Amino acid sequence: MSDQPTLENIRATRARLGERVLVTPVRRFEDDTVARALGPDTEVFLKEELFQRTGSFKPRGALAVMLDLTPEALARGVVAVSAGNHAMATAYAARTLGATSRVVMPKTANPFRVQRSRELGAQVELVDDVHQAFTRVDQIVAEEGRTFVHPFEGPLTARGTATLGLELMEQVDALDAVVVPIGGGGLCAGVAAAVKLFRPRCQVFGVEPEGADSMHRSFAAGSPQKIEAVRTIADSLGAPHAAPYSFDLCRRNLDDLVLISDDQMRAGMALLFASAKLAVEPAGAASTAALLGPLRERLRGKRVALIVCGANIDTATYAKHLADAPAPS
Repeated sequence: MSDQPTLENIRATRARLGERVLVTPVRRFEDDTVARALGPDTEVFLKEELFQRTGSFKPRGALAVMLDLTPEALARGVVAVSAGNHAMATAYAARTLGATSRVVMPKTANPFRVQRSRELGAQVELVDDVHQAFTRVDQIVAEEGRTFVHPFEGPLTARGTATLGLELMEQVDALDAVVVPIGGGGLCAGVAAAVKLFRPRCQVFGVEPEGADSMHRSFAAGSPQKIEAVRTIADSLGAPHAAPYSFDLCRRNLDDLVLISDDQMRAGMALLFASAKLAVEPAGAASTAALLGPLRERLRGKRVALIVCGANIDTATYAKHLADAPAPS
């Protein structure tokens, strides 16, 4: 690919994002509970992207795309499809750049995210499911001339998410592995590319929910695949399909993919709350869940970074997930 991320264009993208995007903190994840869960020899670092503007990593990609629009395109406005985090990020980016935004969301979207998108200035339209949402966005583009800001696909989106990966690599020395959640693959595509450019021998693992495994299916088939329905509590990771650009970057740069269950994500949420005092959405605990589960033995004794990608969830749903979390084994 001639338009893949490079260290030069990732750094140029970060400079262009400026103060619209924060440098989020990295923290060593350690206490007795973590040592018991992961083993005392595994060094774990949390990249706390939940403290990004709008509560997730999404403004990095949305702004990277919208900063490339002409004044005329900005004046016509933008449209997005999202279960919530990308909707909020697009609304924030549009408001920051003086544009209007429309977001199409499935009716199952968390009410907190719907309300927050409206508060950030978006006109919200609710439809039956995420497949219908993509169809409705195409109609809006045709009718209103708005630019579609894709939730996970394209070179500019990848350069935006790659700024997170580069940031992490500059914050923590000598990492052996980075674990990244996968929805549509935009976050993982950019982060994995940046990590491999900065430190080629650092392993990168993608993690998907069992009920939204489009990237696993795509890797098995050798081309982007769809899923029939999203069946996971991690709605932020519930992309209905993989897409060519992000799929190709993930295939080039990922060392492996793993699957996690909803209960494993609940357990990850509980551990992050108890030991890091972080209240995250299920997607924000996906990397932790992977290290607690399928990657625990593979990464024992390694220096591992976990991307904590977001924390947009209402208190009642969050409390129920903690109450339903399985007891530590």
